[in-house]
Amino acid sequence: MQLRFLRVIFICLMSVAGMVSAAADLEINTPAITALKNSMQQRHNQLAPYYVSGAVGLTRDGQIVLRDANAVPLPQRQAVNALVGAENQDRSALYREIARANQHPEWESEIRSTFAGRWIEKAQPGWWVQDSQGGWKKK
Repeated sequence: MQLRFLRVIFICLMSVAGMVSAAADLEINTPAITALKNSMQQRHNQLAPYYVSGAVGLTRDGQIVLRDANAVPLPQRQAVNALVGAENQDRSALYREIARANQHPEWESEIRSTFAGRWIEKAQPGWWVQDSQGGWKKK
């Protein structure tokens, strides 16, 4: 009986997750979302060389990480870490704002997952991305 109940809960959760992906307007725009996107776009030009060198990679959870610190000269590491931190802060805020703008803050984790897949899918050849098990591969 308990196993059956857990199966029902699992099926319901999967259904809700599917509805969130289908129902959420990921292209919704508010002043906060526009500001976050602009901030991320400006930072992208600074991060691009680190994606290309493999120093920075895209994680499976919609963030970025300093994947190979040895690929960054020591005097630049603090600046790269600051860029990574600012990017992750904006990404988290973007997921939260999109969920709020859709009037469903509880959808934030699903929106994060959707964006994580999009970031990895759109990564340039040669960039490093994390697979679903957490391993790194060069795209």
